[in-house]
Amino acid sequence: MRKFQLAAAILAAALTSFPAWADTPAPQIHVDVPVTLKSAKIVFNMDHAAFNGDMPIGIRHMQLVVQRFDKMGAELSMVGVFHSDAGYMLLNDETYNKVRKTKTGNPYAPLIEDLIKHGVQIEECAVTMKGNGWGNENLLPNVKVNTGAIGRIVQLEQNGYIMIQP
Repeated sequence: MRKFQLAAAILAAALTSFPAWADTPAPQIHVDVPVTLKSAKIVFNMDHAAFNGDMPIGIRHMQLVVQRFDKMGAELSMVGVFHSDAGYMLLNDETYNKVRKTKTGNPYAPLIEDLIKHGVQIEECAVTMKGNGWGNENLLPNVKVNTGAIGRIVQLEQNGYIMIQP
């Protein structure tokens, strides 16, 4: 229960910096439980494609957490484990076009590159890759490949990471 509460508090803190209605004045909010963290270890289980418009919710939540921790001056260790139905988000442009039957290239590439630039470790599941006929050369630069997503998430949780399932 404690892990869930911490994960919920982190996301709540991150989401408070993103206004829900840009044109509407914000109502008065009194915070009864301020959240301050010195550090956190978080793994995002990116196993399905869920969107708010064209933005993948999981990637957006990762961005918000990075921004919030930067703002708080807190230490963050974060891993995004992509697999299953969301595995395609880490493909390079050529492979993305072939798999998604488009000519746009991977629209998530700049988002992933920015997360990596901010210290987030982004990983693809080897089982997902094998099932789809992808090799390392089909991935975006600096994406790491793990043996299997489920085992990796278990490993990270055993090492003190909190799992967030967007």
